[in-house]
Amino acid sequence: MLAAIASLTILGLTFGWLLGLSARYLKVEGNPVVEKVEAILPGSQCGQCGFPGCSAAAEAIANGQAPVTLCPPGGRALAEELAGLLGVAVNLSGVEEKTPVVAHVYENLCVGCTKCFKRCPTDAILGGPKMIHSVFPDACTGCEKCYEVCPTECIEMRPVKPTLQTWYWPSPDWDHPLPAGIGA
Repeated sequence: MLAAIASLTILGLTFGWLLGLSARYLKVEGNPVVEKVEAILPGSQCGQCGFPGCSAAAEAIANGQAPVTLCPPGGRALAEELAGLLGVAVNLSGVEEKTPVVAHVYENLCVGCTKCFKRCPTDAILGGPKMIHSVFPDACTGCEKCYEVCPTECIEMRPVKPTLQTWYWPSPDWDHPLPAGIGA
């Protein structure tokens, strides 16, 4: 019995040491540009860009296989930042600036079909078959995938109400002239 325990311990230590050596000497360095692009992306893994997550999207952007404007939640600011990082020109005419939204389920219309539940990439929808569903607003990324598949149209995309943590000072509208006496 002691011989078996001792041999398994020695075997485990030997293989652990070999794995440690191989991890150190055989590691493959990643592309630092991909890591920088992934750090800039929102990280919500919503899939609105057509990729399964932000790491796949970052790799495609860094390799030039996808445009810098592919992230809808990031909007214009993210596209400009990515273009500056990669040193490419960007056409922002096709990028629309969307306000953040979250899904809301009207419980009196929900039949519990679970179509929305299955499509949600962040598991923000709570419910089961033939039960009323509800949405966790903190987990919802506003990807609208649940909204598209709801057969009873009981899901509405509502704008996120500003709180002390999410409020920001709006940019001035430079298209309109300033009132008389202001600016000069």
